[in-house]
Amino acid sequence: MYTEDDCSVQKKFFSTLPGMLLAGALIGLVAVLLQKVGNPGNMGICAACFERDIAGALGLHKAEALRYLRPEILGMGLGAFFAALISGEWRSKGGSKPLIRFFLGISAAFGALTFLGCPWRALLRLAGGDGNALLGLAGLACGVYGGTVFFRKGYSLGRSGILHKSAGLLFPATLLILLGLRFAFPPIPGEAQNGLLWYSLQGPGSQHAPLLLSLAGGLAVGALAQRSRFCTMGAWRDVFLFRQFHLFAGIAALCVAAFVANLALSSFRPGFVGQPVAHADGLWNFLGMALSGLAFALAGGCPGRQIFAGGEGNTDAFIFFLGMLTGAALAHNFAVAASGAGISAHTPIGVALGFAFCLTVGIVYSRKK
Repeated sequence: MYTEDDCSVQKKFFSTLPGMLLAGALIGLVAVLLQKVGNPGNMGICAACFERDIAGALGLHKAEALRYLRPEILGMGLGAFFAALISGEWRSKGGSKPLIRFFLGISAAFGALTFLGCPWRALLRLAGGDGNALLGLAGLACGVYGGTVFFRKGYSLGRSGILHKSAGLLFPATLLILLGLRFAFPPIPGEAQNGLLWYSLQGPGSQHAPLLLSLAGGLAVGALAQRSRFCTMGAWRDVFLFRQFHLFAGIAALCVAAFVANLALSSFRPGFVGQPVAHADGLWNFLGMALSGLAFALAGGCPGRQIFAGGEGNTDAFIFFLGMLTGAALAHNFAVAASGAGISAHTPIGVALGFAFCLTVGIVYSRKK
């Protein structure tokens, strides 16, 4: 039987350096294994890309190559929900500038889909040999650093308040409904649509691991990340603000474990050109992730962390998730998202609008004169 003492021991373990290293390493291994069994190259787990694919599966954008209801995202949120519930850490709360958080999610999606990946995918791309990820990670660090400048000036969107339990249950309930749709309307060979869901017949959306493996991987990652508080944005923030490297050790472990796994599976391909679902435009790789890093910092977490927080009952995180889902759809409908060939016609406009919004939020909600 799971007792409070077991929970305390587990919580203490994951708060230690070995616990964080283990969580990061296991997440990296799960991601590479999912790539091996079907997910796109260097994209074992990517919150931004997978939310984009989910938007396509629901018919929210028209990119035919980017449609698949990714079970990993559903599993990550549900894994965090069950872990928080079992450990007694589930709390229904929210109400901290939800509309601002929604548009921060849109801005983050514009940036991530300019780079073509979230912070996790930047690490996985680097571990797979994609040198373009270096500029993306540099942009992420600069964006988060920009957020810490506002933190030092008293930036805050205000505290979340305690809500009725039904509000906190909306996110896991939504994930369960989407999971039910995935089981009810599976892909049909040669058909682009089955019932309520759309599927890709070619391109990244057509590349996916088996359903149950994807779901199991997502559940494991969600539970691990919830217990360890794993967050790539938080890792950079803690280094810049407090000179603390606890969370940073976790993202380093993810990258190293993924690198070793890629070597073992002969899937390490060093270079800048011809990398899977990536482009070699260094300026926009940097700027895209800089925008995302700033949006993540102002919202309080990377997209993965927002999913886990949503599973813990945080409705503000759910709002940010919906913002990224909407932003992914808008980015493809209005030619903001990049592709393997490079940026699109309206990428500069989308990134500029994202920066303008984030900087305005940072200035307006900083209280120090």
